[in-house]
Amino acid sequence: MLLRFVSLLLLLTLAACGDLPEPFIGNPGAEGRVLARPPTPRLAVPAATDALLPGPAGSDFAAMLAEDLRQQEVPAVAEPGKKGDWRLAAKAELHGDRVVPTYVVTNPQGEEKGRTEGPAIAAPLWSQATAATLEQAAKDAAPKISSLLTGIQTAMQHADPNSLYNRPAKVQLLPVTGAPGDGNVSLTRQMKAHLKALGPVVQDDKAGADFIVQGQVRMVPIPGGQQRVEIQWIIKTADGDERGRVVQLNEIPAGSLDHYWADVAVVVASEASGGVNDVILRQSGREAAPQPRARGQSEGALLEGSDSGPKRKVQ
Repeated sequence: MLLRFVSLLLLLTLAACGDLPEPFIGNPGAEGRVLARPPTPRLAVPAATDALLPGPAGSDFAAMLAEDLRQQEVPAVAEPGKKGDWRLAAKAELHGDRVVPTYVVTNPQGEEKGRTEGPAIAAPLWSQATAATLEQAAKDAAPKISSLLTGIQTAMQHADPNSLYNRPAKVQLLPVTGAPGDGNVSLTRQMKAHLKALGPVVQDDKAGADFIVQGQVRMVPIPGGQQRVEIQWIIKTADGDERGRVVQLNEIPAGSLDHYWADVAVVVASEASGGVNDVILRQSGREAAPQPRARGQSEGALLEGSDSGPKRKVQ
């Protein structure tokens, strides 16, 4: 077993022109990772009936606001809202010869949680309620409302002793799949150890878990007697909503990992666990620590991140 292990060491060392784990060192890099923002609650935007707008313009304005908020990655809908929805009320006040749009956010219990204002608009122009005027007002308001929602959510997380902001996340780690040799077992074991060391409570079962993490490996034949190793670490909420993923890519001599992963699994998990933990931290309303770039690493060349659902690229 020792001879076979040493031969694998030599093979990967020659392929990497350096120490054994060189193909995976430096991943993930901060520039190559895409992380999800903390999720925003569903926001109902009813017709603006108190915004000094004529006729159906209040409904049109609500629809424009909802559309621009979705562009800001806020799950907004132009409707009165259902039980459990947060709501955004668009209002307007006359200040001399100008109208100031005001946007008020209330929780499902009807309690005001914050408000922001849009730029003042000439009263005659506002009263005409042309599509161009309303579209510009909605476009101007959307980033401010998105920022307001983020602030509200952060304040709620800070105040709740049971929120993920104030306690370690519980993570169910599923077995890695798709790796040849002992890769599935080795990668699962090493990810469990490295992720646990970063703070999350790592468990095998789903009971009480906040997130679910699974690694998927794909070995792709490429010309020149090489293989491309594609490793994805997918992070989901307990109900299956994908919140982020970390992807490692590297080329190795074909068959190098058909038997034993050994130190390669250690380095892969050591590097990828930081990216997984960053996703979890951001989903918990906390900032991830910046990751230094390792020697010889180009921006985003060896590891990429992607995610689905409400999200924002972080570099």
